[in-house]
Amino acid sequence: MRTAAVSREQRCRSLHTNVIDTLRERNFIHSVTSQDIHACAASSVAVYCGVDPTASSLHLGNMVTLMSLLHFHVAGHKAIPLVGNATGMIGDPSGRSTERVALDRDTLAANVAGIEAQLERFFTRGTEYALKRDSSIDSRSLKKIRILHNADWYHGMNILAFLGSVGRYSRVGAMMARDSVKSRITSANGISYTEFSYQLLQAYDFWHLFHNHGCRIQIGGSDQWGNITAGTDLIHRMDYDQVQKTGVIHENNGGTSIDRAFGLTIPLLTTSSGEKFGKSAGNAIWLDERRTSPFDIYQFFVKTADADVERFLNMFTFLPKKTIQDVVAEHQTCPEKFVAQKLLAAEVTELIHGVSGIRQALCATEVLFGNGQGDVQGFSACDFADAFAHDKRMVSVPRSAVYGKSISDIAVLTGACRSKSEASRLVQGGGLYWNNQPVSDAKWIPAADSTSVGCSNFVGDGTIGILRTGKTNYRLLRLLDSDQETKEQV
Repeated sequence: MRTAAVSREQRCRSLHTNVIDTLRERNFIHSVTSQDIHACAASSVAVYCGVDPTASSLHLGNMVTLMSLLHFHVAGHKAIPLVGNATGMIGDPSGRSTERVALDRDTLAANVAGIEAQLERFFTRGTEYALKRDSSIDSRSLKKIRILHNADWYHGMNILAFLGSVGRYSRVGAMMARDSVKSRITSANGISYTEFSYQLLQAYDFWHLFHNHGCRIQIGGSDQWGNITAGTDLIHRMDYDQVQKTGVIHENNGGTSIDRAFGLTIPLLTTSSGEKFGKSAGNAIWLDERRTSPFDIYQFFVKTADADVERFLNMFTFLPKKTIQDVVAEHQTCPEKFVAQKLLAAEVTELIHGVSGIRQALCATEVLFGNGQGDVQGFSACDFADAFAHDKRMVSVPRSAVYGKSISDIAVLTGACRSKSEASRLVQGGGLYWNNQPVSDAKWIPAADSTSVGCSNFVGDGTIGILRTGKTNYRLLRLLDSDQETKEQV
């Protein structure tokens, strides 16, 4: 019989499958500080990964690490996302050849707020997604996600206190030997003391979480190895009483695996050419829908190379391994159908943006790449409005503005053509489309009067007309009622 409470020593949900095995099977693990991490993860422990607020949104590179933390969460462990509102003022030199630009306080605060809200959405939607894909997850065993901020424990600590504790137990030789430092010291730009000391702050974060939140495992990208091992080293060297005057936790001196701290690094996400995904690489895919829409997320993964699709299905979805193997085999049989890529795109879009996000993405995809009117008939007015909410190609006008207007008039009204004569020439050349169907008469009137608005000439509950000139120039005509028009103006 299932017990109601789950203690730290008891095996949680699903610890019948050790999460380390799951991560290894899905190619998440690049390195671990000790193979004893497997024994540590056999019982419920606290695990964290940190994100510095260098931008107002997380990106796809962050998502790889967050996916591993989500795996720990649904396996019954205590997942701690850490927002580095203190370390964000310093800047991590890992993976960079130049100094980061310092953020002013207002920008930093805005970035922190944006990322915190995004983390909450990611773990809420991610958990809902995982529960739908993996029936073995016991939702009752899941622990509450608690987002922490490292400025909370640096508040009130001065430089003398930091150097007298953390600095005393940090060896300069080891700091100099870390790859993130070595590569910068030998470069033309060098490295500032500020960024050189970043590793001490991340080390202290792990130390603080270890002693105050029972955190035994830190997750990070493979470029974080030096910073993570700085933390495990500090935990081994510095007693709790060196910083806190209440309570003493003695040095491990070997101990058991459950009493030690561990690091786990994730392979950095790269393009087919080996370039790192992220803000600095120039090809960032953001998790904020205002910067990268659900449609763009979907399209990004639909274009995944055949060589990468199985790897991405393992890392970015919770689909069972058998399902992934089957769809990859099907794709290899008929690669022109892009079955694996479409599944990957749908799964990731839903995980990031929820069920409504995937519907938006599919709506936009059918509008922009569909082959006929039937492809878009199943979407509502709200689907269109959400899918193109931040898209300048959607033009909203009062219903009365289209009554009795020819298709040439509408082409000018939406900005698809500069003049009626241009629209007429396109019609004659077979280059103007309405709802993905070619228009044969430049004088054709989609809506003769109020009684015809809502007929089959319009989709999206009779409110949307899709105008296309050429192969890729789209305009969406959105008809507004008088009350909607007032709201739009407000």
